[in-house]
Amino acid sequence: MAIHMTPLAVILAGGQSSRMGGGDKCLLEIGGIPLLGHVIQRLKPQVSKMILNANGDPTRFADFDLPVVSDSITGFAGPLAGVLAGLDYAAEHGFDDIITVAADTPFFPDTLLAVLTQARVDAGTPLAMAMTPDPARGLSRHPTFGLWPVSLREDLRAAINAGTSKVVAWTEPHGCAKAVFPTDPIDPFFNVNTPEDLKTAEGMI
Repeated sequence: MAIHMTPLAVILAGGQSSRMGGGDKCLLEIGGIPLLGHVIQRLKPQVSKMILNANGDPTRFADFDLPVVSDSITGFAGPLAGVLAGLDYAAEHGFDDIITVAADTPFFPDTLLAVLTQARVDAGTPLAMAMTPDPARGLSRHPTFGLWPVSLREDLRAAINAGTSKVVAWTEPHGCAKAVFPTDPIDPFFNVNTPEDLKTAEGMI
């Protein structure tokens, strides 16, 4: 089995898109390009391989030429189920880590992997999560943007099967580095949840 130096990138698109009326948010366009296309463009220079975590018929993503991996946990178990699916794929293909990004967040930093990696090294923790300054709370977490070791996949599987659904509830006990990104000139983790967000993103592009 090949050993890979960079993490496997896992694009998380398994959400239910309830505030957008259902369907695949990541296929909606801004600037004439689907959100997923923008995400792929930002990720490609940072990693050697990408996969898409999505449930249902994978052929609807055929134009993007990515392996599509569905959740292995039945029912809607949230983003942790997508993380686990990515970790399982990574283990089968010789990766030690995965980096996850959300498919509805088209402006995330092109330094995402570098900053997450350095934060994890500096903190001496197995996990790292993206954060941004927040005047009210100090830092805002972005739980779907993280660096995850394959070595913790069985621990994560057990946690999900035991009912854990919130990312932070699982990451904090293991030790999770804070990778802080600036919000000037724009919030890089602005995500599209509603039709109004889509109009805002169109303006940001």
